[in-house]
Amino acid sequence: MAEEQDAMLDDDLYDDEEDTQKDKYLTFHLAGEDYGLDIAFVTEIIGIQRITEVPDMPDFVKGVINLRGKVIPVMDVRLRFQLPERDYDERTCIIVVDINSTAVGLVVDQVNEVADIPEKDVEPPPRTTKGASSRYLKGMGKVGDEVRILLNVEKLLYDDEMELLVSAAA
Repeated sequence: MAEEQDAMLDDDLYDDEEDTQKDKYLTFHLAGEDYGLDIAFVTEIIGIQRITEVPDMPDFVKGVINLRGKVIPVMDVRLRFQLPERDYDERTCIIVVDINSTAVGLVVDQVNEVADIPEKDVEPPPRTTKGASSRYLKGMGKVGDEVRILLNVEKLLYDDEMELLVSAAA
C-alpha cells in the first residue's frame, strides 16, 4: 500500500513538473525576427565557442563542440533557414537542445527570454508553397502586440540529417 502511495506521489510530482514547462518558450533573435522554442527541449544556453568543422556535412552544420567532455553537433539556424550568414559576436549563443535523445547546438544571433505563450495565443503557421521550410514552424505566438515564430524543434532536421549529426558527434 505504501509503495502504491509513493508511486502516486511520484506521478503527481511529475505532472506538476510537466505543467511548469507548459506554454513556455525560450525566445531568441535571428535576422531581425523573434523566434521561440518549446522550453522542454532546451538543455542549456552557452556562449559561442570554438567549433571544429566536420567534412561532408550540410552547409548549415557548422561542426562540433566539446561541451564538458561530450561532443555535440552544432547547426547555424540562420543557414538552416537560408538566411544570410553573419559573423558571430558577443551576443551570439548556442542553444543546446535535446532532439530524440541527441544533444544538438543551435547557433542564434541572441537569446531574449523565456516567454509564456498560452495555447490560445498560438495561431497555426501560414500556409506556404515551400513545404520544406514550413515544416519547422509550430505556429505563430502572440505576445502583446508582437508575434514570435514558434519552431517545431523535432522537425528542424530530417532523419538522414539527424543521422549525419549523430555520426559527426560519435
